[in-house]
Amino acid sequence: MEKKVFGYPEFSAEGEQILCTYENEYRDMLMDIRVYRMKKGEERHFSKEKEELAVLLLSGKIKFVYEGTEKEGSRKDVFTEGPYAVHLSKGKEVLIKALEDSEILVQCTENEKDFPTEFYEPKDAPWIYSGAKGKFGNVANRQVNTIFDHEIAPLSNMVLGEVLNDRGNWSGYLPHRHDQPECYYFKFDRPEGFGASFVGDEVFKSVDGSFSAIPGGCLHPQAVAPGFLMYTCWMIRHLPGKPWNQTDRCEDERYTWLHDAKF
Repeated sequence: MEKKVFGYPEFSAEGEQILCTYENEYRDMLMDIRVYRMKKGEERHFSKEKEELAVLLLSGKIKFVYEGTEKEGSRKDVFTEGPYAVHLSKGKEVLIKALEDSEILVQCTENEKDFPTEFYEPKDAPWIYSGAKGKFGNVANRQVNTIFDHEIAPLSNMVLGEVLNDRGNWSGYLPHRHDQPECYYFKFDRPEGFGASFVGDEVFKSVDGSFSAIPGGCLHPQAVAPGFLMYTCWMIRHLPGKPWNQTDRCEDERYTWLHDAKF
């Protein structure tokens, strides 16, 4: 099966949108990532025998039920409110109950290690403007939150976070790369919203519900058109003996002069 680096998946009749799996065209991500639309009153069980998993609320109101615990999360949308998520190691189960029409993202990867289940709320992953604010002509402004990474969850093989681009701004700028594969899932605040997604030397039109599957070592800046907010769920898979860290940002040396440019 031919490998690909960008996709426009559709939702099935059962409300499932498949991004990457271990066998499909995006298998280089080393993750299984899916999005589910749930009707009010609907329930879904998630449990993986050999995989850790995270369930992220994108919109709506749901109840997380796990290990005798019940937690509620409510999110109008990804553009105005912060994340609720649960993160479990292999063999553990979570039940998601939709208290109203909702949308969730489920990220999984293989992991033999056991770790305590964690529940994250907006206060645990606040939106923070990245270091590019005010630089590069002031058009590379984005807010970022990190739900969990190697520092927060050292026994995990995954990273989960979110980006919210200012209208007409760039993200992941300067162009940078890292050894670990990364998946971006895009949403826009208007249905006609769009942006540009770079994967190495290839460029794709990002639209609502599209995703980028970035192999390790590829440069991957992003941009959003003026007039639109672009949300990106960013998911990284650690490599054996080489976990991704916040400092693992290798910028393309052709553009580093921009750090000192005045314009």
